[in-house]
Amino acid sequence: MAGQISEAEQIKQFKEFLGTYNKLTENCFVDCIKDFTSRDVKPEEITCSDNCLQKYLKMTQRISMRFQEYHIQQNEALAAKAGLLSQPR
Repeated sequence: MAGQISEAEQIKQFKEFLGTYNKLTENCFVDCIKDFTSRDVKPEEITCSDNCLQKYLKMTQRISMRFQEYHIQQNEALAAKAGLLSQPR
């Protein structure tokens, strides 16, 4: 069954997701939460954490797009090279 992912692979992916989530949470918390004298989260802290998350998501999306573009270019280059090599002279 080619479409299914093994349980070990699912666990590995989930651990990677949790690691990324925890790192993001820690970074945004350290950058945005400054006042521990109140139980309430201040509006500026909420805004900062929202901006932090949005920036991370946009950055991740942009990296993914660039990665896909790179792979397309590499595949086209390989196809062109293979086409040149297979053509009779």
